[in-house]
Amino acid sequence: MKFVSFLCFLFILISCREGNRKEKAVSDSISVKKQILSKWDSIFIKAGLVSIQQLDSSIQQDIKYSTNDNLMKYDVYGDLDKVYLQKDAAEILVKAQKILKSIDSNLSIVIYNAARPLSIQKIMWDTLQMTYSEKIKYVSNPKDGGLHNYGLAVDVSILDKNGKALDMGTPFDFLGELASPMHESKYLQTGELKEFQIENRKLLRKVMTEAGFSGIKYEWWHFNACTKARAKEKYKIIE
Repeated sequence: MKFVSFLCFLFILISCREGNRKEKAVSDSISVKKQILSKWDSIFIKAGLVSIQQLDSSIQQDIKYSTNDNLMKYDVYGDLDKVYLQKDAAEILVKAQKILKSIDSNLSIVIYNAARPLSIQKIMWDTLQMTYSEKIKYVSNPKDGGLHNYGLAVDVSILDKNGKALDMGTPFDFLGELASPMHESKYLQTGELKEFQIENRKLLRKVMTEAGFSGIKYEWWHFNACTKARAKEKYKIIE
């Protein structure tokens, strides 16, 4: 009887130890996962940036470079799930959202891309296979960096009440003249852009520029919060 009791005690002791080891393994796995998830957040926060959703949770986000839906066709960030900007730029974006809501409360700005570390800029530059003259239209040379690398540029669109992006005539990150604001009249005449698509672009430009952003020649989705010279004076590039 004593021997049977001893065996029962030994079995319980071994089971407890095995359970503790499994719990520790799960805990360690979760800890490692959290470290991976927080990598980009740490970089942005250390650089003094703020999460857009902390300032205005009504602004939507669809982080394209955490998916394959971008010009490189692969996920460069992994588990990045927040959009970051310099506080000055973030406040301008909040203002743009308020302007849009005052026009139509069913609409919302959606952010595709915002602050971008220089390390990612280098990957993008090396990956994009185009002539220099074409590449520089869409991606800033990492030797000097661009306003995304300062946390002072955003790529955005507008969502309707059902969460569907308004038709802008091309997808985000489309490489070609059809995405260029300065060629809209040309492609309206050829029929490759429709009037309503251009009106959607004009609405986006209206709310963004009234808030304080400025657009660029080649991409309907890209807006800068300040000039490159101003960025260099006041901010540091995000490494």
